[in-house]
Amino acid sequence: MMAGWIGILGLLAGLALLIILALRGVNILLASILCTLIVIITNALPFAESLTNDYISGDLGAFTFAGRFFFLFAAGAVFGRIMGETHAATSIAMALVNRLGAHRTLWITVLSCALLTYGGVVVFVVIFAMYPLGLRLLKEADIPKRLFCGALALGAGTFTLTALPGTPSIHNVIPSVALGTDLFAGAWLGLFGGTIMFVLGMWYLERERIKARAAGETFVAGAHDNIPDLESIAHDLPPWWLAIAPLFAVIATILMPRLLIGTEFGAGNRLIQFANAQPIIWPSIALILGSLLALAMFKIGRRQPLKLMGEGMQDSILPLMATSAVVGFGGVVVRTSGFETFTTAMVEANVHPLISMFASISTVSGITGSASGGLQIFMATLSDQYLAMGIAPEELHRLVAMASGGFDSLPHCGAVIAMLTVVGLTHKQGYKDVGVVTVLVPVVATLATIGMAMLF
Repeated sequence: MMAGWIGILGLLAGLALLIILALRGVNILLASILCTLIVIITNALPFAESLTNDYISGDLGAFTFAGRFFFLFAAGAVFGRIMGETHAATSIAMALVNRLGAHRTLWITVLSCALLTYGGVVVFVVIFAMYPLGLRLLKEADIPKRLFCGALALGAGTFTLTALPGTPSIHNVIPSVALGTDLFAGAWLGLFGGTIMFVLGMWYLERERIKARAAGETFVAGAHDNIPDLESIAHDLPPWWLAIAPLFAVIATILMPRLLIGTEFGAGNRLIQFANAQPIIWPSIALILGSLLALAMFKIGRRQPLKLMGEGMQDSILPLMATSAVVGFGGVVVRTSGFETFTTAMVEANVHPLISMFASISTVSGITGSASGGLQIFMATLSDQYLAMGIAPEELHRLVAMASGGFDSLPHCGAVIAMLTVVGLTHKQGYKDVGVVTVLVPVVATLATIGMAMLF
C-alpha cells in the first residue's frame, strides 16, 4: 500500500515539476528527462527498459514521435522559411491589413487557422505556415506577440479539432473508429460547444488586445524574427495574388484527395488512395510542393534555393525535439500503476456517467499532455465501460472528443511547446493567453455542453 502511494505521489510530483520547470523557462529536454526519472524511481519501474523503450521508442516514445512527424516538421519549417524570406507572407499580410484593417489581426489569425484545421491541415503545419504571415500582421497592428500565440492556439487547437462535427482531425477520427460512429456524430452538441469556445476565446483575446494597447504594450520582434522594412523590400515584394499561390497550392493538395475519394475520378486511383492513407506524409509532400512553387515563382527564392531550404530544415530541429521529449514523458507515465489507479477511480466515482467521463479523459489527456494520446488510451481501456453505463455512442463520441481538448494543453503539452518554440517565446511570456483559450475556455464549453446533454 505504501509503495502504491509513493508511486502516485511520484507521478504527481513529476507532472507538477515538469509544468513548473516549463513555466520557469528551463530547457524542456532537460526538464522532461529529470521528471521522467522521478516517475521511474518512485514507481519502481524497470530503469533501463523505461528509458530506452517507454521514453525513447515505445508507442508514445520520444523518438517514435520524432520519427513519425520528422518530415512534417521539416517540410513545414522549410515552407515557413521560404514564405518569409521571399516576402510572400509579407505581401499577403499587407493585403489583408489594407482590406480588413490592422486592428482585426487577431480575427484574421483565428479564422484563417480555423479554416485550415477544419479542412484537415495538421496543427503543426498551421503553426509553420501562419507564423511568417503573423509576424507582419503583428508588426503592422503593433500587437504583442503573445496574443498571436493565443489567436493561433484558439483557431488551430480548439473548436475545429474537437467540437465542430465533420472535421477530419485525428481527435474526431479516433472516437469514430472506436465507436463505429461517423464524423458528424453528436452534431448539435459539437456546434453548441464549438460556438462557446469561439465566442469566449475571441472575447478574451480582444479584451487583452485593448488592455495591452492601453498599457503601452507593443510588438517586439524576437532575436530570430526576420521582418525587413517595407521600403527596403518594395522592389522584391510580389503581388498578393501571386504570393498566395504557394499557400493555396499546399491547402488544395492536402484537401484534394479527401474531396475526390468518393467520386468516379477517385475510385481506384492509387494516388488518391495513397494520399488518404498517409495523414503525415501527404501534407509533408504538399508543403514541399508549395515550397518548390514559391522558389520557382519568386526571384529571391531562385537566388539561393538550397540555402533557404537548409535553413528551414535547421529551424525544424528544436521544435521537433522539444515536442518529442514531452511525449516521451507521457509514454513512461502511462506505464505506472498510479496512472491505472487514477483512471479506475474516475470510472468508479459515484457521479453522473458524463461527469465521470469528463474527469477520466481530462485526467488521461492532462497527464500525457496530448488530446490524441488521451483519446487513444481512453478508447482502448475505458470506452466500453461508459457505453455500458448507458451513454449513447454518438454522445460519447462528441463529448469525449471535446473533453480531451482541455487539460491536454497544460504547459507540458507538446503542441504548446512546439508553438512557443517556433514563435520564440518562453512559457512565462506566452503561456497565460494560450492557457486561457486552450484550457479554461474548452473546459467551460465542454461542461456547459455536458449540462445541455444531461438536461435533454
